[in-house]
Amino acid sequence: MDKKVLIADQINEKGIDELTDIAEVVSNFTISKEELLDVIKDFDAIIVRSRTKVTREVIEASKKLKIIARAGVGVDNVDVQAATERGVMVINAPESTSITVAEHTMGLILALSRKIAIADSSVKQGKWEKGRFMGIELNGKTLGVIGMGRIGSQVVTRSKAFGMETFVYDPYITEKTALELGVTVVDLETLIKKSDVMTIHVPLTNETKHLISKEQFEMMKENAFIVNCARGGIINEDDLYEALSTNKIRGAGLDVFENEPPKDSPLLGRENVVLTPHIAASTSEAQRDAAIIVANEIKKVFKGQSPRNVINMPVLDTETLSTIKPYFELIEKIGKFMIQTAKGNINEIDVTYCGELSEFPKHDILTRMILQEVLNPILNEPVNLVNATSVAENRGIIVTEGKRCDAKGFKSLIKVEMKSDNNDVSLEGIFTQKPKIVMINGYKVDVETEGTMLICKYKDKPGTIGAVGTKIGEHNINIAKMQVGRKELGGEAVMVLKVDQHVPESLISDIKKLEDVHDAVSVNL
Repeated sequence: MDKKVLIADQINEKGIDELTDIAEVVSNFTISKEELLDVIKDFDAIIVRSRTKVTREVIEASKKLKIIARAGVGVDNVDVQAATERGVMVINAPESTSITVAEHTMGLILALSRKIAIADSSVKQGKWEKGRFMGIELNGKTLGVIGMGRIGSQVVTRSKAFGMETFVYDPYITEKTALELGVTVVDLETLIKKSDVMTIHVPLTNETKHLISKEQFEMMKENAFIVNCARGGIINEDDLYEALSTNKIRGAGLDVFENEPPKDSPLLGRENVVLTPHIAASTSEAQRDAAIIVANEIKKVFKGQSPRNVINMPVLDTETLSTIKPYFELIEKIGKFMIQTAKGNINEIDVTYCGELSEFPKHDILTRMILQEVLNPILNEPVNLVNATSVAENRGIIVTEGKRCDAKGFKSLIKVEMKSDNNDVSLEGIFTQKPKIVMINGYKVDVETEGTMLICKYKDKPGTIGAVGTKIGEHNINIAKMQVGRKELGGEAVMVLKVDQHVPESLISDIKKLEDVHDAVSVNL
């Protein structure tokens, strides 16, 4: 066989068996960094779990490597950027843990509702305290699910068997999906107020960090439970401790923590908390499935087919890669800008390639990169170049693509228009020596795509710019650069300010209150 696969961490034998008919398989579950650097040049693929680190050094030492497979969900131990630069696919197995994590979530809910953990401890201490462990039924209770990706959907399915009514919060769930699952889509505040049990299934991002804090605990029912098997940091643990200590809520079940292990956490001493050591994805079935999934992905690559779970870009020929590579950073920044300025559900994304780029036959790759940047921050399931279009379609987002010869004096230009429930955003970007945004919502600008920006839409009247600057100064934020774009004297205009510090929501609110400011938003690129 001319293909060789290195299995650097122990995986289920079923995965190994899948590969033996297509490649020479070498297993070395204790391989050291030095040994890996020495032998990686001989392999077409490598499979790892958590132990082995596939660093830039390892990737650059490879000669034949086409695919790096992580038999699990996260890829923290793989230098994805280095792999992308070398045209090496990075894949994982996100679907392998969906059922496992959903079952663990239900286990925590049951443990809380029936006080199983503390009852077990009591009996083992020789006690028989039946009256102490009065529980509640799940039947007829309301389950609130934050995030309706693969895992959230599996939790909903299982909760139905317990007779629970389900509310979900997910800005990007379609009416069709909600109808099929039999759930009621509500806003986050409504879900928090109405849930008897609330469970979290979203990624940890700047937007979801401390999503559930003191304000949210104040809204919850006094007899409510909260469960988190997603990521530590989504719940503010100090505020959770206060809510539990003051009986503001009934209990909590956590598999993940802001600091792992949570050695000094005050939560460790509370009886109304059930804690597990980040094991929601740890079952033999999940490990088996992960091994089989990545093995089959490798087989697809070897056969010239497209795998499903690509984290980065697909392998491209040298000429194609050299043509589009300069636009990768521009595409990334446009996507980040779009998702940070969207208000409500995204309904449409239209991409137009202008100038020399209009002659490039593989626009779809760049469009998928935009979708990847827009969708990944808001979804719990990984979005990649292979599944970006189908994920957008499943979310009810209409994606269109066009091209035109006129690039407004530039060699090439990319225009992206996004329509969401409550606003439309249009950007035009170019790449010369560096990526730049040259048009925002029809207003000419010349913005470098880096750092923190404050964008204000305002009436072009004397004193308005000064009033905005005063508000920024009152918040002790320094302005590094500023420029304005307008179509006519005294009409609508846009102001773009590059600032040196994070822009708090309080500043955005203050600016929006100014008489001639119509809108304001901050973007971190």
